[in-house]
Amino acid sequence: MSKESNTLLFILGATLFNMLITVISFVLLLLLYAQLLAPLLPETGTTWAFPIIFIGAIALAFVVYRLILKRLVKRIDMEKYFAPIFGARKPSARRD
Repeated sequence: MSKESNTLLFILGATLFNMLITVISFVLLLLLYAQLLAPLLPETGTTWAFPIIFIGAIALAFVVYRLILKRLVKRIDMEKYFAPIFGARKPSARRD
């Protein structure tokens, strides 16, 4: 396989993995809310819970994804297997 195809497969796999982490985080936070906070809050409190849980799930998934990706980068030489996603930066023209 070429570096470009490896890069494409990595991006697709990482995106699916990130979506899976987000769904799992959402379900876990929803279950945690249902067990701990829902019985304590009045009904009006539950209308605000869903958006807060959703945002919390996205934030939690971001943190977990970053930690896993950081460990993966330490283990694998990315330049050896993957093509750069963005081209090399061009040196900026310096004005004196």
